[in-house]
Amino acid sequence: MRRWPNEVKGQLVAETYLPGVTVNEVALRVGMKPNHLSAWRRLAREGKLVVPDLPGAEFIPAVLEPPPVSFEEDAKPLAAVEIIHGGTTIRLDASVSPDRIADIVCALGRGS
Repeated sequence: MRRWPNEVKGQLVAETYLPGVTVNEVALRVGMKPNHLSAWRRLAREGKLVVPDLPGAEFIPAVLEPPPVSFEEDAKPLAAVEIIHGGTTIRLDASVSPDRIADIVCALGRGS
């Protein structure tokens, strides 16, 4: 079984997000099974695989930043995640699962 470096995995995943390109096409071109490439796409959605930003790719990278620290005792709790898409900001509570965040980001990407 061939071992793929993470950089190559990320590059191949990014290619699957180019308009008109399918997972099957990329997998066939490099001689691998499409289900392996699909598994790497899942890892990328979970933030476990770095995907480069390719010009024209329809992939929305998520940038996670720690919330600012508040020293006021009765301050309103801050959202753990903010997703900014165009002129819309979505604030999510800390209890939202990473899978749900990935689903929202993917849905926003499909709506573009």
